[in-house]
Amino acid sequence: MIRLRRGTVGLRFTVLYAAVFLVSGIGLSALTFLFSSDRGKSVPLGGQAPPQSGDPGAADQHIRRLQDQLAETNAQHSRQLLAGMLLALVVMAVLSLLVGRLLARRVLRPLRLITAATRRISADDLDRRLAVTGPVDEVKDLADTIDGLLERLEASFAAQRRFVANASHELRTPLATMRASLDVASAKPGAQRQALALANRLRPELDRVDRLLDGFLVLARAQHGALAGGADVPVDDLVARAVADRAMGIAAKRLEVTTELRAGASIQGDSALLVRMVENVLDNAVTHNEPGGWVRVATFREGAGVRLVVRTGGAVLDQRDVDRLARPFARLGDDRTGSENGSGLGLSIVAAIAAAHGGRLDLLAPPEGGLRVDIALPPAPAHALAPTSPLVQAGAAE
Repeated sequence: MIRLRRGTVGLRFTVLYAAVFLVSGIGLSALTFLFSSDRGKSVPLGGQAPPQSGDPGAADQHIRRLQDQLAETNAQHSRQLLAGMLLALVVMAVLSLLVGRLLARRVLRPLRLITAATRRISADDLDRRLAVTGPVDEVKDLADTIDGLLERLEASFAAQRRFVANASHELRTPLATMRASLDVASAKPGAQRQALALANRLRPELDRVDRLLDGFLVLARAQHGALAGGADVPVDDLVARAVADRAMGIAAKRLEVTTELRAGASIQGDSALLVRMVENVLDNAVTHNEPGGWVRVATFREGAGVRLVVRTGGAVLDQRDVDRLARPFARLGDDRTGSENGSGLGLSIVAAIAAAHGGRLDLLAPPEGGLRVDIALPPAPAHALAPTSPLVQAGAAE
């Protein structure tokens, strides 16, 4: 059975090839019918002897009878020839579709290979190339153009990540200098009350900028696509420690936290990044929760990988707004609880760390309200155990 998708090049090629075959078949059949060698020729008629008498009337009658028989024979032959040609056209129509589809698939096969290879290339492996070999034709020109585009994208992504890492790293020094100067000024004997009040207002802002720069560094490192090592990291232990570290914040909001941590939920990966990922998820669950709310945390094995699920209660959210939370600086709005306390990088860092480990982050707005954060971490891919570049190591050490 031939399956054709509407609006595809393969369908257009198939119709074009079939139309050409059919037009050629119709033309050939018409010529055969018009110039058939049997048309107009006499056909021997057996079983009838000419009259023996010399009567001219009888001879004329016999000639007319022979002409009628010859016309009937020619008409019958024409009908048989026409029926045969129509049957041949029907068979040829089916064959032309089959042959046209085969030719279209053959012609478009290089394009399908290029499309499949391009789809497998993501932002984490822009160093891959199509590298199509063969004669210099339109297909190779297209593949070379895509390779050039990937090269430019790789350079642009790398430059952007280097800029974020370098800018964040360089800003840490003046930030530390401002903090030290502020502490020295406020610690001097006889400092004025206005200066002390100003220092108390500036310290939280400096802390916020510090957290923002730290988030930039972690995000740049996670998006670099190369992990520093392949240690065996127990995700269930990370979650247990993170919940214990946030006991004061949980108590302050009177949150009901329940955990279901399966022992042995570990994965090969970068321990520092995985710790940050778990901490960001729980910080998001505690900070953006309602007083007296609840949090459900579960870890379990999924094949050779690990799944971490964090659910929180709250108002009903729009799924379209929730989908944007994995982007940097994306928030649900000023009316969301705790929105003013975050930098907007928490879940984007989680998404980047999960992607660096070959996993994914899924955000779901349940119909009953709240938010469900689902992180799937498969076994670490081979490229994830490559050494990290000196730039990223320096940024992470800050």
